[in-house]
Amino acid sequence: MSDRKNIKFDKEVPENAGKTALRLFSQLKNQRVRLIIVGICIVFYTVLNVFTPYYSAGVIDHLLTAIRNCVATGESFSIGNGQLGKEMLSLFIMYVMTAVFYHFQAYLMASVAERLILTLRKQISNKLNKLPLSFFDGNKPGEILSRVTSDLDKVSETLQTGLLKLIAAIGTLVGSMAFMFYYSRLLTLIFLAFTVVSLLVTKAVSKKNLECAADRQQALAYLTGIAEEYYTGRDVIRAYNHGQESIDTVNTAVNELREATKKTDFLTNCVNPLIRLLSRLSQGVIMLIACHWVIYGRMSLGVAQAFFQYINMAAEPLTETSYMINSLQAALASAERTFNFLDAKEEIPDTALPAVLKNVKGKISFENVSFGYSPDKILMKNISFTAWPGQKIAVVGGTGAGKTTLINLLMRFYEVNGGRITIDGVRTTDLSRKDLRHNFGMVLQDTWLFGGTIAENIAYGRPDATIDEIKAAAKAAKVDYFIRTMPQGYNTIIDNDAANLSVGQRQLITIARVFLCNPPVIILDEATSSVDTRTEAEIGKAMKKLMSGRTSFVIAHRLSTIRDADNILYMENGNIIEQGSHKELLFKKGAYASLYYSQFA
Repeated sequence: MSDRKNIKFDKEVPENAGKTALRLFSQLKNQRVRLIIVGICIVFYTVLNVFTPYYSAGVIDHLLTAIRNCVATGESFSIGNGQLGKEMLSLFIMYVMTAVFYHFQAYLMASVAERLILTLRKQISNKLNKLPLSFFDGNKPGEILSRVTSDLDKVSETLQTGLLKLIAAIGTLVGSMAFMFYYSRLLTLIFLAFTVVSLLVTKAVSKKNLECAADRQQALAYLTGIAEEYYTGRDVIRAYNHGQESIDTVNTAVNELREATKKTDFLTNCVNPLIRLLSRLSQGVIMLIACHWVIYGRMSLGVAQAFFQYINMAAEPLTETSYMINSLQAALASAERTFNFLDAKEEIPDTALPAVLKNVKGKISFENVSFGYSPDKILMKNISFTAWPGQKIAVVGGTGAGKTTLINLLMRFYEVNGGRITIDGVRTTDLSRKDLRHNFGMVLQDTWLFGGTIAENIAYGRPDATIDEIKAAAKAAKVDYFIRTMPQGYNTIIDNDAANLSVGQRQLITIARVFLCNPPVIILDEATSSVDTRTEAEIGKAMKKLMSGRTSFVIAHRLSTIRDADNILYMENGNIIEQGSHKELLFKKGAYASLYYSQFA
């Protein structure tokens, strides 16, 4: 069962922020024009945003003077086309242009960010096809998917919002503070005093909030883990009468999540009103002093309203700086993980001038092959055997003996450390991987079907196959009758991990896939382990027909299925300790004979 203490999370702080940032922006070199335009827009937006309150102070004072003059002379007030009208029109244009520059740079930056993410996703997709099987063996699928989805989404979101806000905030903050000091040092110092208090409170609450958020995330991960675990194991839970125990465990996890969420939400929701209270308190104090000065002529009304605009402009960046910096750090951490993935060691590239195999007969030889998952730990040593065209080669042995590893070497999923493997006398390393694997058809014990129709799944190896060819392959695999009983027959959609199909039915569809490909070499890894005895016998007949004249490798635990093999390789601890026909190995009375008689005692 899942353990909360063992749940780990990706770090949200990059190990080398500067290097990651430079590499991230180097990906934007093909978007320099857009970035220059974005930079220009940010400059104009910041300048207009900071200058507009200063300009409005003069407009307000001129407007107030004009109104007073009209009241004193008894004339009706009108703006007209005079100096005041031009100033108000200019102020309106400034506000409009500020909005235009802001939205235009936001639109362009969204385009830049999405183009960057598209570029990175293409690089990841290309990388996935170049990574060796050992990489996927050593990394969980969820971690790899996280690089492609959530990490890149976080980078995109931050580039579009956080980065622009931070750049604009810095310029706005500097400009606002400069004008505030220009208007009144005393009022500015009062504002800064309240701001320091607000930042200290925010820092204290944020620290506690991060701790509570981590607890909530851990509680959520734990609940998700046990929910998935109990759902997939529901039959076993019921069989062993652990239903009430599982319910109690889930309820406990739900209550823990509720408590953690309550604390986190309280801190999240209380900090903003608290900061707002301090901000309003500072504004109240400043307003009282400013109004006193306006009444006694020490400050004009226009300057007072401009000062309050600058307070609002400076307060928001100061309170959001911590959030924006954390957001940027998280984005850089995501980008760093993505780049680490892109820097992972790739499989050895195909030879520059690969050989081309035509009319493959299927002679396969292992010549003194050695292999280890790491150079200092060699698993296989000096493996040698030859599979002649049309022969059936069986590979048997206990769990972990190296049977699947032998097949992985043949398919070049792994590279050998010594010796060589040939097909029709040509080294597999002299062929392109695509050309090599085109000559093999595989049926694995763990079936894999993708979302799509049954016909599309059968035709996975031959997308251009006709429906008649697909049906013929299905008939050969003894799955046609079952398919025709489905609601839409061959057009039935397989989804939800093929939950509407039994394990045996899924395996039959993958067998039909191999029938359709009609390859010169066939690999069967416990291909009939999930079907009943009668179906296994029927498939065996069809397989025998399919394997006729073709080289085949069969990994089997049930030795009754490989007694007719031309050569049986008995493996132990990664090495072939016996090989020969069924009769020859029984006559030797060695390890194979012992295993065989243990099954048929």
